[in-house]
Amino acid sequence: MGVAFDELTFSDALASITGMVEQGAGGYIVTPNPEMIYACRKEPALAALLNGAALVVPDGIGVIHASRILGTPLPERVPGIELGEQLAAWMARHEKRLYLLGAKPGVAERAAENLKTLFPGLNIVGTHDGYFQDETPVVEALHKAAPDVIFVCMGFPRQERFMSAHRQEFPHSVMLGLGGSLDVFPGEVRRAPAVFRKCGMEWFYRLLCDPRRMGRMMKLPVFLWLVLCERIRPQKEGRGKHGCM
Repeated sequence: MGVAFDELTFSDALASITGMVEQGAGGYIVTPNPEMIYACRKEPALAALLNGAALVVPDGIGVIHASRILGTPLPERVPGIELGEQLAAWMARHEKRLYLLGAKPGVAERAAENLKTLFPGLNIVGTHDGYFQDETPVVEALHKAAPDVIFVCMGFPRQERFMSAHRQEFPHSVMLGLGGSLDVFPGEVRRAPAVFRKCGMEWFYRLLCDPRRMGRMMKLPVFLWLVLCERIRPQKEGRGKHGCM
């Protein structure tokens, strides 16, 4: 479906990001799940947003299953929220600067307080909600804050469009697209219990908590069917440097 992934474990991905921060190498990082990949099939320009990232890692057990079906297995799932938490812990130890962008008004501020409690010494240099029409004041605030890392949590594809559009303006900042993570950090939304996460059933827990997600979840079997169709097709030449999906 035109989306290429980096073949990295969770530890590898975290090491790559911390290396980018240490070197002052800007760029943006995306964590596609099956729903995002399915959207790229209908709108190919979205795949370009994902493939333009410095790092593309799989957030979704469906992506892992799909990679195995296609014969290009990815090592493991790399959940975006856990990547953000571990990166924040590392930043607290290394005196790096973090900016939180996204969610409803007031949520980013509560997330900042919780993160600073979880990771003493974490330097959060600014917050801004994701409910804005004019990007200019937001970009100006980011320039003033000069963060090493920006958590961009505005949902797909808005956050990817924002990161792609502004990556040149922040050549030394790493931008990490984390969807709804800012709602989880302050406890606005609960994550699935560990038992669901370990067996790759976090999606099912979210469905139990919010049955309105059923329409979105119905895309998963369609996604896997499309992957099976891709598998039985004659293999295309050059699937991409990471193995296209």
